[in-house]
Amino acid sequence: MTILKQIKESPKLQEFKTLHPTGNVLVIIFSIIMIWRGLWGLLDIYFFPGSPAFSHLACFLIGAIVLYLDDFRIDNLKR
Repeated sequence: MTILKQIKESPKLQEFKTLHPTGNVLVIIFSIIMIWRGLWGLLDIYFFPGSPAFSHLACFLIGAIVLYLDDFRIDNLKR
């Protein structure tokens, strides 16, 4: 069993989630922010690194197109 799987299935972690739901939410929010921070950093370095304005515009357009193609829906996330 891998170490991450052991941590995930640990009784202490399950107890923390049950006894401290607000703390668990804060950990999740922090983790999401860290993922976005890392992604933004990588985009700054590798996605049109010589032209930050064009990089931001391209990211905006790609994101808008993906949302448009999905009809601006997030219903799949509600499951």
